[in-house]
Amino acid sequence: MTCLSRLARLGVLSAVFALNAPLHAADNGWTPLFNGKDLSGWSTWITMQPPVDNMKVPTSVRGLNTDPLKVVTVVDGMLRVSGEEWGAVSTTGEYENFHLKFDFKWGEKKWAPRLSIARDSGMLYYATGPAGAQDGNWMRSHEFQLQEGFCGDYYSLDHVMVDAHAGDANQGNWKFHRYDASMPLVTDLQTRILRQGNYEKPSGEWNTMEIIADGKTLIHIVNGHEVLRMENSRQVVDGKAVPLTRGKFSIQSEGSEAFFRNIEIKPLSGPASAEKF
Repeated sequence: MTCLSRLARLGVLSAVFALNAPLHAADNGWTPLFNGKDLSGWSTWITMQPPVDNMKVPTSVRGLNTDPLKVVTVVDGMLRVSGEEWGAVSTTGEYENFHLKFDFKWGEKKWAPRLSIARDSGMLYYATGPAGAQDGNWMRSHEFQLQEGFCGDYYSLDHVMVDAHAGDANQGNWKFHRYDASMPLVTDLQTRILRQGNYEKPSGEWNTMEIIADGKTLIHIVNGHEVLRMENSRQVVDGKAVPLTRGKFSIQSEGSEAFFRNIEIKPLSGPASAEKF
């Protein structure tokens, strides 16, 4: 491939795929979002640790790119999120019509108020709007849940919506759903949706997670297994539900040490439902 054709290819990719993203496309179609050296192309939003009796809302906020405790660092080519304080590290670029792939594993450290409960984090996508829209900590977004025993679940942050084939899976006063492709389609879901099947590896081992999304179809994949499929990404703007089809990626810091590597993305050449994985 000539230098000119490489530049032309990168120009098309940048125009169609990402906004303001300092990326370089690989010949295989995948583009790294994390260079393994520093946080180029990423920004942090750190909030103070919430009190033990309040699992979410922080008492105060450090803010944008202010991280005195080094909650987010680069260690041996990996992106480390310590979890010591809550918040997120987010891409500066926005993306649509993508296949995202990343490796993830748990570290050993946990912090109050999660010392005695499962480790927790998440990969947010189509993240948009204010940094602390959800509980003061995270952007409006869809969440690919990263939690011990529940990797691949879905969460709605700041009232984004999806449709999914699912049944009720309520526990006490907590109302949520369980994905089941054989169930009728449930619309306007703004809750947790449990994935189908458990394919995550034991704590401390690397997992490969994938998200395929074009706005019309959203797919969660854990270690090569599709565990959840949803439809019609939406958000409420001025009282009306409108499509949500573009946004940032954002990794949560939520009381648990986690490591990430090989974070890469490629644009879809067709509908998400036809993507190979």
